[in-house]
Amino acid sequence: MSVREELHDDVGTAAVPRVPARPPFRLGAISLVLRPLALAVNVALLVTLFLVLCLNIGRGDFPMSIPEVTRVLLGGGSSAQNFIVMDLRLPRALAGAFIGMALGLAGAITQSIARNALASPDILGITSGASAAAVALIVLGGGGSFVGLLATLGIPLAALFGALLTAAVIYMLAWRGGLEGYRLILIGIGINAMLIAVTGWLLISADINDASRAQIWLNGSLNGASWSQVWPVMVAVVLIGGFAVVSSFTMGALRLGDDNAVSLGVRLQWSQARLLLTAITLAGVATAAAGPIGFVALAAPQVALRLVRAAGPPLIASALTGAVLVVGSDVVARTVLPVELPVGIVTSALGGPFLMYLLVRNNRKVSA
Repeated sequence: MSVREELHDDVGTAAVPRVPARPPFRLGAISLVLRPLALAVNVALLVTLFLVLCLNIGRGDFPMSIPEVTRVLLGGGSSAQNFIVMDLRLPRALAGAFIGMALGLAGAITQSIARNALASPDILGITSGASAAAVALIVLGGGGSFVGLLATLGIPLAALFGALLTAAVIYMLAWRGGLEGYRLILIGIGINAMLIAVTGWLLISADINDASRAQIWLNGSLNGASWSQVWPVMVAVVLIGGFAVVSSFTMGALRLGDDNAVSLGVRLQWSQARLLLTAITLAGVATAAAGPIGFVALAAPQVALRLVRAAGPPLIASALTGAVLVVGSDVVARTVLPVELPVGIVTSALGGPFLMYLLVRNNRKVSA
């Protein structure tokens, strides 16, 4: 081939219009990129969540099949079936679903900001802060001005207050002109250990009845969940979770590192603080509704990440994965053993090996 023919071939190749790797989607001023795999995974998770919800609702002394539960949810069924589903079982199932969504979102946000798979509210001590405040209220009652203030708030708001206070302490200790992922995790692990020790001391020094009541709450249980527990978590997921989804572009820039995020026009400290507050509030509301449900915030984003094959934890898939994990674990807790277990025991039993897997995997990356 001559030089002239090579130049002509290069020019002809360069003149061919380039086709984008993913098809775009435009709606007015909104422009998005369609990701077929992510869309398919989200639809599959949504269908799985619906099936697990129906399975959970159908389990009990009066068993119902998934078609029967679906018929009742669509407005059919007998009056007895409507009472069992809508009044007795649906609040528990929906509470588990929205709690799982809140924890999945919280874990995805913290892991994106810290750029570390081990960063989650339960590892960083946020959940332990909520637990310590709630146990202090249960054990100490109305004694003292500070605990008396918690008594006026009630256990859910006391748990939320403890989560926010713990997060503020961790943020101040980790701040050194900016946030660095490993420093945040190490300080969070230290605070977590201190709060676990405080909670243990409160349980040891408490009356046996108060200690047993606190221990039941600490295991994370959906037993006896009512609509009053569903609405706060649902509102938090819709409003705060919606804000997090809108801020997903900012999280994508933060995953690239501080310098790259600043070069893309992100207000680094303000964006990090705002997103951390979002994650902490979601985790605090979820913990306040049913007690600490361990490892969901850690595992759900990583499972969703591997399903979607994204660069970072996907928010919507993480929320749906968290909901499937909590509701599915509640089914296991109610049906596998003769005695019903709190859902937090099942999620901890499943999440412990997954944490070991992440530790081994991260260690191999560092060694490589």
